[in-house]
Amino acid sequence: MSQIVSAAMLVIGDEILSGRTKDVNVNHIATELTAVGIRLLEVRVVADDENAIVDAVNSLRQQVDYVFSSGGIGPTHDDITADCMAKAFGWDIEVNEEARALLLAGYGGDPSSLTESRLRMARIPVGASLITNALSWAPGFVCENVHVMAGVPSIFKAMVAEVLPTLRKGAVMQSVTVRVDRGESVIAAPLAEIQARFPQVGIGSYPFSENGKFGSNLVARGDDAAVLAQVEAELKSLVPEEPDK
Repeated sequence: MSQIVSAAMLVIGDEILSGRTKDVNVNHIATELTAVGIRLLEVRVVADDENAIVDAVNSLRQQVDYVFSSGGIGPTHDDITADCMAKAFGWDIEVNEEARALLLAGYGGDPSSLTESRLRMARIPVGASLITNALSWAPGFVCENVHVMAGVPSIFKAMVAEVLPTLRKGAVMQSVTVRVDRGESVIAAPLAEIQARFPQVGIGSYPFSENGKFGSNLVARGDDAAVLAQVEAELKSLVPEEPDK
């Protein structure tokens, strides 16, 4: 039986919900997790609100193997993620000496450079371990199965690269795509029958319109290559000898 390792993504920030900032971190981590056999089962977006963040963290971390968050660990007043994580786990929060040292080195070793605002980025829940990265002096951190990372895409990617080697891996999902030049209403019934015969494979239908004609790209995903090959053959049986007129 295939090993399933699950994950969820928590995107934190008013700027995402307002549309001011376009999120690209979900796509990146989904791609990276899929490549190592970790299944991203849910993505949740919440505002910069303490109750919303705490509730989301406590809900997600009980449902999946790993939770990844992005956003809210900077130096400004609305960067409240670290405090919310501490509250969610019932932990204290304080300036972490390792994080302070990273910031001090990054700002040239001058203690006076560590202003109150900059030290906010060194406030870490007591009991968490740090996530360093090659691009930023300010670290992310890990609370049990929750990985807290920056929202800036380049820094988020660097932190993901640091985290991935530490994660338990699962069976890598494979996929096949079959183009069918028929509308979904025509193939819906036989497609449902194929899905019923192969419940261990996820089958999706993605319709398109091309030159006034309707069709569907049928995508099957699974971790057993032999079974996936059977499903692909079944899906190809839905391809008409000639496109529907």
